[in-house]
Amino acid sequence: MNILKSHFWYNKNQRNGILFLIILILILQLIYVFVDFSSDTQFDSDTSEIDSFQSQIDSLKKIKIENSKPKIFPFNPNYLTDFKAYKLGLSVEEIDKLFAYRKTGKFVNSTKEFQNITGINDSLLTVISPFFKFPEWVNTKKEKTTIQKVNFLNQKIIKKDINLASEKDLQIINGIGEKLAKRIISYRDLLQGFTFNEQLYEVYYLDREVAGRVLNNFAVLQKPNIKKININQASFKEVLHLPYIDYKLTKKIFNYRNEVKVIEVIDELKKIDSFPLEKFDRIALYLVAE
Repeated sequence: MNILKSHFWYNKNQRNGILFLIILILILQLIYVFVDFSSDTQFDSDTSEIDSFQSQIDSLKKIKIENSKPKIFPFNPNYLTDFKAYKLGLSVEEIDKLFAYRKTGKFVNSTKEFQNITGINDSLLTVISPFFKFPEWVNTKKEKTTIQKVNFLNQKIIKKDINLASEKDLQIINGIGEKLAKRIISYRDLLQGFTFNEQLYEVYYLDREVAGRVLNNFAVLQKPNIKKININQASFKEVLHLPYIDYKLTKKIFNYRNEVKVIEVIDELKKIDSFPLEKFDRIALYLVAE
């Protein structure tokens, strides 16, 4: 009993402290119950400062998105790699077409030519074509060609005799350099002069388009005086050296001459087996039957 009493016995100061603590707790409880701590003050979320701050955040987000996008730098489409072409949006088939074209040793020199070769659609071409970067000489050539076309349309062309044209005369044509001019003159000498305008297309390594430009300025105005040889008296070597006649055809002509003894008219050559009829009008320029 004394033990219990020792635990629950408080002196006067302790009892006053406990009483004060109980009163303080009761007061705080009453304040919590009866006092309204809510506020009627409302925060205005539509202020101009917040709008400005939000617009700055949106701008920063857009910049971040733009920076995260893959950047495209100017490039020459002739040297596209598999990876880069795929990243640009080209299909495997379109990439293969471009590579196949490049293997022939040719180059793409314009946006239109790139589309014709690869077959890409207009929408993709519109996106990537502004980044195409062709060599300066390509653009210079285009400008030169444009100027020449304008000059061609603005003046009346007076054609000159192609059989009288010099190397310098031929070099005024776009696409004709010193080597091509010499080659044209050499072939003209071999033929003893051009008889038909179309013979120009037979010049070795002369592009058909360039030949067409030559014929816009030059033509056969006076046919040459070609020295003909008598087919009945000519030697094998003489016939072999004539234009348009090779060894195989020469042999057939002489076999036919041996069979008939005398060729009365040149048209008889058409009777020879496998004779190139498309070349007869040219071969007949150098032969006569007497």
